[in-house]
Amino acid sequence: MRDAAGLPLWRSHEPDDYVCPFCRLAAGDVSDPQNRCELSDLVYQDEDLLVFIAADGFGPHAGHAMITPVAHREALYDLDDDLLTKITLMSRDLALAIRLAWSPEGTSVRQHNEPAGNQHVWHYHLHVFPRYSDDMLYRQLRSPLEVARRAAYAQQLRAALLQVLSRRHSAAD
Repeated sequence: MRDAAGLPLWRSHEPDDYVCPFCRLAAGDVSDPQNRCELSDLVYQDEDLLVFIAADGFGPHAGHAMITPVAHREALYDLDDDLLTKITLMSRDLALAIRLAWSPEGTSVRQHNEPAGNQHVWHYHLHVFPRYSDDMLYRQLRSPLEVARRAAYAQQLRAALLQVLSRRHSAAD
């Protein structure tokens, strides 16, 4: 999209030599030492979307998941309507799966664009969090989660998401 002068409304912040960790995860290759993703983080993948447990947790309640397009799209501005619709529908299904898997008191979603918007990975991703009244989510610093802990969360959430998706698909028939 362009402004009245014909200039782009935004510019890419992705470095020229960027090796995208989410593209590599989608391709099944996490061998780059800079990539903190693991194959065991995967919860769901289809031709358009990838769902996985985040490498970082926030505060005492770890286990949030992220939804990202399989195709490389840097920011919200790069998503066409069909892909954005699929991400939105998956965010609802994933939030229901989080409730089913871990019984939180609520859920939150958030997404960041560009450096000033707190984006750190140059591939669009939407965070879906389990929420608790004492979580202080927006006052916590990120902290790394061990691979085994992420794998356990991914396994739990995968089972719950399959239940949610099968219910949605059977209701649509």
